[in-house]
Amino acid sequence: MPNRSTEPIFQLIKSLTRSEKRHFRLFTNRQGSSEDLKFLQLFDALEALESYDETQILVQVPTLKRVQLANLKANLYKQLLSSLRVYHAGQNPDIQLHEQLDYARVLYNKGFYQQSLRMLEKVKVAARQVEMPHIVLLALDFEKLIESQYITRSIKDRAETLATEAVDTVEHLGKMHALSNASLRLYGLYLKAGHARNRADHEQITAFFRENLPPFEDSKGGFFEKLYFYQAHVWYYTLNQDFRACYRYAQKWVDLFEQAPHMKDLQAMLYIKGLHNLLATLYNMLYYSKFMEVLKTLEEFAANQTRRSSPNTEILLFQYIYTNKINAYFLEGRFTEGLEIIPELLENLEHYKSQLDMHRTLVFYYKIASLYFGSGQYQKAIEYLNLIIQHKDLSLREDLQCFARILNLIAHYEAGEDASLEYQVRSVYRFLGMMNDQQPMQVEIFRFLRNVGNIAPHQVREAFVALREKLIVIAANPFENRPFLYLDIVSWLDSKINNTPVQEVMRRKFLQMK
Repeated sequence: MPNRSTEPIFQLIKSLTRSEKRHFRLFTNRQGSSEDLKFLQLFDALEALESYDETQILVQVPTLKRVQLANLKANLYKQLLSSLRVYHAGQNPDIQLHEQLDYARVLYNKGFYQQSLRMLEKVKVAARQVEMPHIVLLALDFEKLIESQYITRSIKDRAETLATEAVDTVEHLGKMHALSNASLRLYGLYLKAGHARNRADHEQITAFFRENLPPFEDSKGGFFEKLYFYQAHVWYYTLNQDFRACYRYAQKWVDLFEQAPHMKDLQAMLYIKGLHNLLATLYNMLYYSKFMEVLKTLEEFAANQTRRSSPNTEILLFQYIYTNKINAYFLEGRFTEGLEIIPELLENLEHYKSQLDMHRTLVFYYKIASLYFGSGQYQKAIEYLNLIIQHKDLSLREDLQCFARILNLIAHYEAGEDASLEYQVRSVYRFLGMMNDQQPMQVEIFRFLRNVGNIAPHQVREAFVALREKLIVIAANPFENRPFLYLDIVSWLDSKINNTPVQEVMRRKFLQMK
């Protein structure tokens, strides 16, 4: 039997706000037919259910036969989308512009060619204002159709003017798509493999970047051309762990919206993503004061009662505000205090479960596990790390899978579960071998954990000191620094050497850094 997570009509109804439901009832009652009555009965039945149950639906709507259900659901789904399209038209310029294109078509079909052309001219002007050249091109195609069939005598040399406009618009669109393709491909590469692991990775990523990024002067481009250009550089420098260069382009991304404030509303998701990527870069740079300044900007945008709101923006704001709040706790070394936000975070994760992609969920699990580890609650850390380890799709964020297993090993060691430690070390070593991800830091940790049971108690501290010295040398290599972004292993070793809780060590480092 389908459930809430797989039945599209049920998902859609459960996502509706109170005002959207009211609008739908008014929208469907406009015809007043008996079919609409059955239609609303099905809507009411689905709205009342906690989980999708066809048997219960037929009980609540006795006039409905099972053989009718599939067709009626399809019709209800279509009507819901039509209602939502009308309801949200005011917040979506593209919907409004497409509607005006439809009006131009109606006028054309009625033979009012001049009226249709005037409508299309308005569409072009409005589309250019909101940086939507694809809609400009649709309007131009329609104008050319009208001019090619009828002598409108609208303006002199109309054919040449339209042809020039079309060529310029196509060229503009071509640049936009080439840049957006480059940005998307680099982002896909980051999701699959994470940061560069060695010089070979760096060279491969650089070759990929140069091959895919078209020549472009950002001083001459439009809003979206600049945006995609900056995005591509953010992903490229993130992949190569060049966070200073990444910071420069992430800041350009955000500044682009500051220079065109109206785009914050029109393209809120891209603005929010820009702030998040700037925050991620600042976190990796340990630039705390700027990090908190940008986090405040993000939270103020979320709290702004006048901004446009949609499920998409609310989901992104949830993800990025919680992610960066946790990162702030990491920077400050306040792991125990950070645990206070976990119940609310888990509640939101459940609320947005059907809309969240698995990548984001896995990242949250890793951050929750890190909070528990930093606060000394190792069993709870293991619980959330296992949620990542048990995820079967290993093609997604290979680096996250690898470091979850390493942190899991250390958590087992801290929890005193020595009996299974040697087996787990071998198991993880084999896994990383399959993933082609054995790095010097990992090898040294494996070697230490495999032999720790054979070290005399009075020699354990010296063993930790020796491991720390080796890792400091490894971390000096830019291409070996990636593991330290996921796991502050040096602070953990400092805590073992000085017999001090790890969050106290990190708190002291933070206060010294300030």
